[in-house]
Amino acid sequence: MLRGAALRVTRPRLAVLAAVHEQPHADADAIARRVRAELGEVSTQAVYDVLRALSNAGLLRRIEPAGSPTRYETRVGDNHHHVVCRRCGDIADVECAVGDAPCLIASHSHGYVIDEAEVVYWGTCPACS
Repeated sequence: MLRGAALRVTRPRLAVLAAVHEQPHADADAIARRVRAELGEVSTQAVYDVLRALSNAGLLRRIEPAGSPTRYETRVGDNHHHVVCRRCGDIADVECAVGDAPCLIASHSHGYVIDEAEVVYWGTCPACS
């Protein structure tokens, strides 16, 4: 995956990819803890740099729910959405709302060529209910 995205293969990049794959929707702090458990001493800045590089290369997707730290996932290339628990912040994937991507037709495009829609559903997860 890294070579296919024209990125060097490094231990921190492999560890970050593995951490995000093992714990989808994790924030940078949780990812850093998992990377440190695997590699030992790795700076927080190094983890952020890897997250940025992998996101820019399209290998990770950034999720930014309101009032929550940025989360990351390896599920890229489709137009799925998310449901977020208002109490605990848990996030789960939700398939496309309706129809083909971008799932929603904007009432007015303002001249934009729309290729993606982001939908976040908010509610209470089963554990918090």
